[in-house]
Amino acid sequence: MSISTPHTWRTTDFDFELPPELIAQHPAPERSASRLLDGRRWPPIDLIFRQLPELLQPGDLMVFNDTQVIKARLFGVKPTGGRLEVLVERVLPDGEVVAHMKVSKKPAVGTELRMAPDAHGTPAFTATLLGRWPEADGPLFRLRFSGDPYTLMQRYGHVPLPPYIQHPDSADDEQRYQTVFAKHPGAVAAPTAALHFDEAVLAALDARGVRRAAVTLHVGAGTFQPVKVDDIAQHRMHSEWYRIPPETLAALEQTRRQGGRIVAVGTTTVRTLESWAATGQTEGDTDIFITPGFSFRVVDGLITNFHLPRSTLMMLVSAFAGYERIMALYRHAVQQRYRFFSYGDAMLLRREGG
Repeated sequence: MSISTPHTWRTTDFDFELPPELIAQHPAPERSASRLLDGRRWPPIDLIFRQLPELLQPGDLMVFNDTQVIKARLFGVKPTGGRLEVLVERVLPDGEVVAHMKVSKKPAVGTELRMAPDAHGTPAFTATLLGRWPEADGPLFRLRFSGDPYTLMQRYGHVPLPPYIQHPDSADDEQRYQTVFAKHPGAVAAPTAALHFDEAVLAALDARGVRRAAVTLHVGAGTFQPVKVDDIAQHRMHSEWYRIPPETLAALEQTRRQGGRIVAVGTTTVRTLESWAATGQTEGDTDIFITPGFSFRVVDGLITNFHLPRSTLMMLVSAFAGYERIMALYRHAVQQRYRFFSYGDAMLLRREGG
């Protein structure tokens, strides 16, 4: 679902200079000790994330993405001995998996890959290559593991840290690259705006009278996919699975009826809610591409991290808060040495005109 606008937006419009040392390699010592930029008005206000409840009102509804990151990065070897890396994108209903594969030469259909081999080369399990996905020449690979995918990934997999994090995954990453309310396994990237929440902040929101609800969107590796075209309208958006439970629909309706604001925690929650508003579907795949000119129908406020230059997420936040405001906020964030990307700091935005 591509949202086109009369204005021709170029990928370069969403570029900015980012000193490499501002790319966070590790999380803050405490989740809610990260910084929070209140960008709802100008000039913005520099805060600490644990101050967030003070910025919201009783009757507001915060909507979280309760997906759980799976240990989706697996290593193995081909029958020839060549090494390979598999990044599971999703587990299909029949137990097959769809994955990205890094390998010097792609193996043939029917090849049995030896996964997680020990020092003697004995594999922990095998993965049989069945073909491409979603079509015969698709970009992903369809595999069948020799056991339950979730069990095997939990035991032998690695935390799928983003490509800009330079260290191998650790036990600390297994805990911190996961939200405190993660519930439904299936994501290969964290809903990073939600990583700042701890039990103390959630309790403070409850005490403030801010209500909470959840959706599920299994974040895919496509979230890191660069936009390679000049005209962003030509970009092909990746697809991700989402679900909105009945109790969240009821909470949304009640909040609207009582005049409260709907605050999305993260761009994945925005994509989920606005996909439902556009299609009426409470469950399914979405490839919604939100760019400047998009008419938001659900979300009033947004908590989000600082995103990659030229990314679809930069385009989404520019559509939400206004292009000029976002670019000014990012300049401020760089000047004030905010930490960027998945383990970085956060920002609170309001919908332009809202």
